[in-house]
Amino acid sequence: MNLHEFLTPPTELAQRSGPGDKIVMSSRVRLARNIVGFSFPGWAKKADRQRACEKLRAAVEGVPAMKDGFAESLEALTALDKQVLVERHLISREHAAKGAGSALILSRDESLCVMVNEEDHLRMQALLPGLQLREAWLTIDRLDSDLEQVLDYAFSRDLGYLTACPTNLGTGIRVSAMLHLPALVLDEQITQIIQAVNKLGLAVRGLYGEGTEALGNVFQVSNQMTLGESEAEIVERLNKVVAQIIEHEENARGRLLEKRPKVVFNHIGRAYGILANAHSVSSKEAINLLSLLRLGLDLGTLPGVSRMLVDELSMLTQPAHLQLRHSEKLSAEERDILRADMLREALRSVHRPVVPPAPPALDKPPTA
Repeated sequence: MNLHEFLTPPTELAQRSGPGDKIVMSSRVRLARNIVGFSFPGWAKKADRQRACEKLRAAVEGVPAMKDGFAESLEALTALDKQVLVERHLISREHAAKGAGSALILSRDESLCVMVNEEDHLRMQALLPGLQLREAWLTIDRLDSDLEQVLDYAFSRDLGYLTACPTNLGTGIRVSAMLHLPALVLDEQITQIIQAVNKLGLAVRGLYGEGTEALGNVFQVSNQMTLGESEAEIVERLNKVVAQIIEHEENARGRLLEKRPKVVFNHIGRAYGILANAHSVSSKEAINLLSLLRLGLDLGTLPGVSRMLVDELSMLTQPAHLQLRHSEKLSAEERDILRADMLREALRSVHRPVVPPAPPALDKPPTA
């Protein structure tokens, strides 16, 4: 089966919604698992990795949740295929670098993804739109339980699930939420928020995880500890922290509109002006400017425009998705030009941002 015939079209993907998705773009829960009788992928010889891969693929493809899904070895996927999967947050950049002896299995709706022989034998994740950490945990827990019926997991009574990296020992769980926080960035509060989150034992990373930039004002918040707490406790702790960050972002938006409205509208107006008129736009510039346009939509400066348009453009303007639309290989300069053409065309019918009317002032009580 062709990967791109299987994957959900960007237009349809942009229409998916979830609780609190104005700020929380997605929720993810990932589990790391290894099986008895095989070396960790990083230490295994090629023949051993391939044998493990065959066993694991058969097990994963056989569980009910993966029925009618997509399964393929990494060596059978092109570099472009892998980059598209990275841009959709379905596989890691590390897994994209793999070849023989590694594989990918996706559920029909793409909410479940299993990487075979990444750092661990199994890296499986549930990915849902909006703030759905509990739901994502229940989804991946069912898959994990089904697999545990047919696979002999490497497990220690003292240490829990054994993993290639000691930081994943215990539950092997990584719970994360992807947050759009433009107001905290504009209000210069984001550093304080990150520091506060770090003190709580959580990690804050960029758009594509560890070691990446927070492009488009998007930050991933996740747990760091996997040992000493139950999965449910980790999920609940992160859920509470994310709720607090949402509140801080909403407060920052209100504060900016009250005290520095011209600064906010200037950023949004400039973003629209460049996106709707430029003839060359890099992927980094596009995602940063589209973030401001998304903020503008949330604040009511673009009446009649759906956030789905911005979310779809955020995906289509990424390098691999842009390359998919063209049969010939594009240089970076050619991509920048075609990206700008796409943005101008998409925004041709979108009127320039307007300043929304200020909320009516509350009547003051009469003074004595």
